[in-house]
Amino acid sequence: MEKNSDKKTVFNEKHPVIRLHLWFESDNGVFFGLGRAQLLENIEECGSLKKAAERMGMSYRGAWGKIKKTEEILGIRLIQKLSNKDGYTLTPEGRQFKESFLRWLDEVEGFALQRAEALFPWESKHYAGLAPERES
Repeated sequence: MEKNSDKKTVFNEKHPVIRLHLWFESDNGVFFGLGRAQLLENIEECGSLKKAAERMGMSYRGAWGKIKKTEEILGIRLIQKLSNKDGYTLTPEGRQFKESFLRWLDEVEGFALQRAEALFPWESKHYAGLAPERES
């Protein structure tokens, strides 16, 4: 279906933002979603699990538990300790998994945006969160 170029702005210049909640789960519950991708992003930026957890308003123990659950289910290490004095960094596998998840999220949201614009009488916007920059 082609995009309707005669769309009227129904929301007084406020365009709805396309948001989807995507995650992976197993029999033991959720093991990866946007929250864990953000946690990994914050670990990478802060170099510290404690600071990353604080930035997200969660306890160190809660953040550690989420990381360990995901590592156990995936069978890979997501983070590694740099040294006794230094903090944490992402493993190459952890970085790749985070980036793949964010790319998948961006592609699915992009498709949802295209369909929304084809089906609804208003223009929608793509969420500009952690997902990689969209190519025009």
